[in-house]
Amino acid sequence: MNILVLTAVFSAGIASTYDIPKNLQQIYNNHKNGKCNNKLAGGFTDGIGGATTFAYCGDINGAIFLHSLGNGGQYDNMDVDCDGANNYGGDCANDPSGQSQTAFMDSLPQYGIQDLNANVHPVMAVVCNNQLLYGIWGDTNGYDSTGEVSIALAQMCYPNDGLTGDNGHGPDDVLYIGFTGSGAVPGGSADWQAGDRWTFEASIKDLGDRLVAGLQA
Repeated sequence: MNILVLTAVFSAGIASTYDIPKNLQQIYNNHKNGKCNNKLAGGFTDGIGGATTFAYCGDINGAIFLHSLGNGGQYDNMDVDCDGANNYGGDCANDPSGQSQTAFMDSLPQYGIQDLNANVHPVMAVVCNNQLLYGIWGDTNGYDSTGEVSIALAQMCYPNDGLTGDNGHGPDDVLYIGFTGSGAVPGGSADWQAGDRWTFEASIKDLGDRLVAGLQA
């Protein structure tokens, strides 16, 4: 599946993040306490041992998002993923489950890199703390847990929370939206060889803005 993930982050004023457009804010508000009517796949958890199950939901036209199937509804938490190149670098040094490769590494040599670097490439799209970020859906979890993002994205969302490879964001208030289809793939337009997370983020912003503008609240 070709997917660019929109990460709308509702976290306090983060430098270089983007304001949430009106249609996306309405989507966040409308679906948070509702229920998923078009469940695409279910039986997942938020990765912290809770009994609440989560599903990939198709209630937003042209996109999929993670939603709780519990009473009252909610979104997901934010666990930290350090898989891929340099998986023990920086704040990933204490990741007990880090893997040396991502699920989609075979697609990346054409862009001049051997694999994603969790310290540079935001690996998920998310709405957290009244801010918007864009990222790439670049890996899958081998278990049934959801809400796992690269250390790069986690720290852009919550720069003051001390997030590391073994410490994530617990509350289920993060909205992850994925866009399907070949038009959601950054391809050669992304700066895959960027030396830092903000440079890479800026290189996929135009595509993210276009995809978000097409969402119907």
